[in-house]
Amino acid sequence: MGEKLDLAFAMDCTGSMGSYINSAKENIENIVQKISTSGISSIQFGLVEYRDHPPQENSFVTKKHNFTSDVSTMKSWLTSCSAGGGGDTPEAVADALYDILNMSWRPDATKVVVLISDAPPHGLTHGDSFPQCPAGHDPVRIVFDLAKKGIALYSVGCGLSGNVMDFFMAIAFKTGGQYVPLSNAKNLADVIIGGAQEEVSLEKWMSDVDEEVQRDLEDGKEIDEEELSRRIHEKMKLKGARAKQLKRQNKQVGEITRRAKMMSKLKTLPEMRDFPAEGSYVPDPNIDSYKGGADEFGIEEGEITIEQSERMVTKSKARLT
Repeated sequence: MGEKLDLAFAMDCTGSMGSYINSAKENIENIVQKISTSGISSIQFGLVEYRDHPPQENSFVTKKHNFTSDVSTMKSWLTSCSAGGGGDTPEAVADALYDILNMSWRPDATKVVVLISDAPPHGLTHGDSFPQCPAGHDPVRIVFDLAKKGIALYSVGCGLSGNVMDFFMAIAFKTGGQYVPLSNAKNLADVIIGGAQEEVSLEKWMSDVDEEVQRDLEDGKEIDEEELSRRIHEKMKLKGARAKQLKRQNKQVGEITRRAKMMSKLKTLPEMRDFPAEGSYVPDPNIDSYKGGADEFGIEEGEITIEQSERMVTKSKARLT
């Protein structure tokens, strides 16, 4: 399974995202080359461009490009991308995730989607011009279906904060993926390469995790994710299991606030929108003090961490229940 990778991008193509689109265009060949040299023999790329619904935006809501193994085709899609429009602040995030869910994912591949955004979905904030997605899509329900398919979501947050940041953290965690804050577009390629390599390396150990989860289910136990994550972590240590880790400033990425982790258990967007902030959120200085500056991303190999074990349990539970 680890030798195949399906990697899709959901890219906000509104006016503020020009530098991130250009970075993806300029680096796609470098991304392919670096992922290919890490032992992955078969890579497919997909892309969903998204903007907003009319009357806020009249060009398009989404443009879906299903998977291809041809790098030149992927490059041509990115070359035709341009940043423009957008109207109000929220964008068609739910529509993009719906298109991502319905792409031709291979059942035997490691599956990763990188969502690159600087704005919330419609319906997350009060006073939105659309109280919900005009097409009726609930992004939280869609993310649940992504997790069922074994698709790990990497949310790349471009200058996000507060409730919007917590939302993108929560939906990534829900799939066993990670939230990555990004202040400089030139580092986007490092995030994509590192995230893909980490997910492929973790996938090699998922059968061990599935075995433990399945045993608990067959015994009729209610799965205690924290206890099971500790058990998996110990099992991985005894096996000498190692995996790649995407790091920022020499620290493992994927930090998640307490509030976002609680939100990840919710099932609909209105539940997330109305989730009480008071008393349920302890600020994390590693995230809450993040105000840009130099991003330094790298990929290292090491023992599987407790955080990675927790994400693997989340993935396995979503696939098996």
